[in-house]
Amino acid sequence: MRFSKLRRISFGSSKLRFLDEELDEFQPYPIEIVPGKIYLGDFRQACDPKIQKDLKIKAHVNVSMETGPFFVGDTDKLLHIPIEDSPEANIFPFLRHLCHFIEIHLKLGSVILVFSTLGISRSCAAILAYLMHWQEQTLKRSWAYVKKCKNNMHPNRGLVAQLSEWEKIVLGDTVTDIVDPLY
Repeated sequence: MRFSKLRRISFGSSKLRFLDEELDEFQPYPIEIVPGKIYLGDFRQACDPKIQKDLKIKAHVNVSMETGPFFVGDTDKLLHIPIEDSPEANIFPFLRHLCHFIEIHLKLGSVILVFSTLGISRSCAAILAYLMHWQEQTLKRSWAYVKKCKNNMHPNRGLVAQLSEWEKIVLGDTVTDIVDPLY
């Protein structure tokens, strides 16, 4: 059984209580992963013009089957990784291109939104892969960092297995034991 933390939020004289999961569901804006540079979100946030403007989003990494209204047809600003949210989905062939796309946009000073339908599985796997590459760090360390930013992160088992293979590419060996129930 999983127990959730209870948070109290004060608005003037009234106090509201929320479970962590409820707060994640109410998250109106994407989660900041690299301050002012990389955000992690969902499809709804990727389609919201106010969010795009407020965060100065200049590029999208769309890890879903859907296509959004921003940057469609502009391969310089949109990387679309069309995979289903299933354990059979194969994200591995896209990981090098994903990291290259993000690196180029960071060098250009662009703000990037990485998203999937719900922002819980596929986009989290993409962010994990990028952090592993960028920081040359283990899946375990990247996982802990993203989990602090996004409590309801939950890449499916197939994606986790591919991230373990990616760890081997990035670090030269598999370090993280994905049999651990944490993953």
